[in-house]
Amino acid sequence: MIRSVVRDNHSLCVIHGLPRREGDEHVVWLEINAPTPEDIVCLKQRFGIDTTPQAGSVSDDGAFMYMRAKLLRLGSNGTPSFGDVTFMLGEQLVAILCQDPDFHPFDTALQRMNRRPNHARNPKWILRLLLQVANDSADTVIDRLADELERSAEEISEISDGYNAQGRELGVPDLIETMQDLNEKEDIISRCLEAQLSLARTVRYLSGEIDNVAEAELQVLTTELAEDVAGVKEHAYFEHEKVRYLQNAVTNILNIKQNQIVKVFTIITAVFLPPTLVGTFYGMNFAVMPELAWEYGFIYSMGLTVSAALLPLIYIKRKGWLR
Repeated sequence: MIRSVVRDNHSLCVIHGLPRREGDEHVVWLEINAPTPEDIVCLKQRFGIDTTPQAGSVSDDGAFMYMRAKLLRLGSNGTPSFGDVTFMLGEQLVAILCQDPDFHPFDTALQRMNRRPNHARNPKWILRLLLQVANDSADTVIDRLADELERSAEEISEISDGYNAQGRELGVPDLIETMQDLNEKEDIISRCLEAQLSLARTVRYLSGEIDNVAEAELQVLTTELAEDVAGVKEHAYFEHEKVRYLQNAVTNILNIKQNQIVKVFTIITAVFLPPTLVGTFYGMNFAVMPELAWEYGFIYSMGLTVSAALLPLIYIKRKGWLR
């Protein structure tokens, strides 16, 4: 599917499936998702665009400069989605190629162009605006992840206390579920960092195509965009460090809870081992056992058993091992 945006001095309009006409001086923006064989032929014949996957992150065939980037956006269901995009910059045309038919990270770009038409005066300006939209989309995704990490931190605090706000007891299964969720977030944030590095590289390529004298205003905006991309990357890095910290916190809490379980069984063993030893003595088949003939032999054996259980328990309590 090909979607094109054509701009002249009077208007900015969207035209679906319409290739550029010969002699047309309009600036054309093509957004290409999963092109069909017919689309590929049309792009090659009418625009001279080569849709063959490029080997490196940047290439130039004389007519177009091809720049590959990995972008992310927030999907309709609230989950981040990633897509490999190729930007194509020409004299009167800028095109975006993505093999994913459902990946559309530039849905708000047209509204921005309508609102500020002077920012779509030529392909370089349009590409800068598209990269700005992509960076804003990444910022939105990372903000959403930051909010989710705040909720995860609150859940970890509740699990550490043992109960949630509703009074439900929390334990090891809840910790394992939280750890799985944090692992998923770490993977997403790592991919966000990769996407921002890719976007920063594309902005740098665009900056290299700008004439610092004749296009000074565009160069200033592109420099600001590079700083914005770096800022979003730093935000993603901060959230990545935060999720690693939360993972360590969950691991530590899990170890503490497991140690508490082991401690309980250890105390139970320490308390019941001496009575077991007393019972073992009286279970031996000796011919002479004087206690069997005593009038209070049974009470004596019971008292000995209870004492053997209480003494280790008192010692453990004084040492503070029950806390």
